[in-house]
Amino acid sequence: MEHLLEVCVDSVESAIAAQEGGADRLELCGHLLIGGVTPSPALAEAVLSAVKIPVNIMIRPRFGDFCFTEAEKETLLREVELFRDIGANGLVLGALLPDGRLDEDHLAACMELGGAALKYTLHRAFDLSRDPFEALDTALALGFDTLLSSGQKAKATEGIELLRAMVKYVGNRMAVMAGSGVSAKNMEELARAGIRNFHFSAKQDKSCPMIFRRPGVPMGLPLADEYTRSYADRETVAEAKAVLKSLNL
Repeated sequence: MEHLLEVCVDSVESAIAAQEGGADRLELCGHLLIGGVTPSPALAEAVLSAVKIPVNIMIRPRFGDFCFTEAEKETLLREVELFRDIGANGLVLGALLPDGRLDEDHLAACMELGGAALKYTLHRAFDLSRDPFEALDTALALGFDTLLSSGQKAKATEGIELLRAMVKYVGNRMAVMAGSGVSAKNMEELARAGIRNFHFSAKQDKSCPMIFRRPGVPMGLPLADEYTRSYADRETVAEAKAVLKSLNL
């Protein structure tokens, strides 16, 4: 059976490397170091110009929880319009109410504004929802094409039993895509649970070109090495793609 490999990227360099490695689709974010937020329209335009494979774009205003303010929701709706109009393949959405249910009204408004031509992925806000099957029913009613999930655990392999149950529950109504901790080493295990769609970043750290470096002056992220950059690695993507091609599941 056909398997899909999606690589999440936050730069033109990563997008090109992922495509060269055999990715079937990209999820474009800004700042993967903090879990991914909405990329700038300029970055989205550059990536869309640089690759030929489909690009789905993350819509998320900030790091942290998924309970958005009214001002944030207005910003997200404007971003939906922007990315719809520059040629995104799809949008990656998610929002929660304070009680842990999906924010159905906001998500419906985003999808109505985006239109039927776009594909829609429900991102890992789902993994913080109060009841996975309640959230699945809402996602199905809204018309999401794909659910990105780790099975409500830190890593997809830890949530494999819920992933297996969700694959059976949705049948062919929606694709369940495993994300978080996914790699070439565990794709077969996930495939045996019924997963056909896989999401990972294939990141490799590289030192930045700065020769002069002033110590002790962080630029806002003191817990990370600000002279290290992470890019999707072509060979890592190619290895994962080879694994998926070899599976007879």
